[in-house]
Amino acid sequence: MKMRTDKKIIRMLVFFVLLLGGLTMVVPFLWMLSTSLKEANLVYQIPPQWIPKPADWKNYVELFTKTNILSGIGNSVIVSICVLSFGTFSTSLSAFAFAKLDVPCKNGLFLCVLSSMMVPFVVLLVPQYIIYTKIKWINTLLPLIVPASLGSVSMMFFLRQYMSGLPTELLEAAKIDGCGYFKIYCQIFLPLCKPALISNIIMVFMGTWNDYLGPMIFVNDSEKYTLQVVIKMLNSYHETQTDIPLVMAASLIAILPILILFIFCQKYFVDSMAITGLKG
Repeated sequence: MKMRTDKKIIRMLVFFVLLLGGLTMVVPFLWMLSTSLKEANLVYQIPPQWIPKPADWKNYVELFTKTNILSGIGNSVIVSICVLSFGTFSTSLSAFAFAKLDVPCKNGLFLCVLSSMMVPFVVLLVPQYIIYTKIKWINTLLPLIVPASLGSVSMMFFLRQYMSGLPTELLEAAKIDGCGYFKIYCQIFLPLCKPALISNIIMVFMGTWNDYLGPMIFVNDSEKYTLQVVIKMLNSYHETQTDIPLVMAASLIAILPILILFIFCQKYFVDSMAITGLKG
């Protein structure tokens, strides 16, 4: 009886800790939603007013009528779709090759590819900027699309681990039936990697959608700004002080696609993490 009581106490403590952790993530989101519906003079009110009375929707109206957030959303959508489409294909194909194909020096080449993850992005900024200037890519969306479309090393590592856990006998049986490697990749291994692919798509989409440094450096035309840069520029929208409710409204709009994608795909995300963690 005492052991059961101890287990219940431990479970309650664990639940309480997890609840606190969840609140640290939910509360800022609720504050953002609340602030986006306030007037500017109510933002710093103490105690804070969590439910605005009345709720003011003019921030959203002003956001879509007086700022270039629509062009920012459009540019972010273009970049994200291109990166997800081409990047997922190139990365999953590379992961299949490293996981299942018998290639000379495969492990050494894989380690060389992984070592590129140790190079900080800021180290590459200057040479990248010089190259993009010479090929006239500056002030276009190409620097944001082309390099990322060639694949992600972290995503390739994740998919390689997942594919390594799939039976190699599937590859051998398909070869006996006359299938080529590309057909085996498309019709057998790619469908089996659906959970891992979806979870990686979520992570790549988050990184691409939330990217701020790249667009800020390589894009100068306000009509080609991505959503994150547009939100940053809202800080200078007013001369005297930042319109916090307007920025919060824009931030809420920026979060919604990621939130919706994760809600609908969380099952695959959890499944892929669990399976990949068990396979060496």
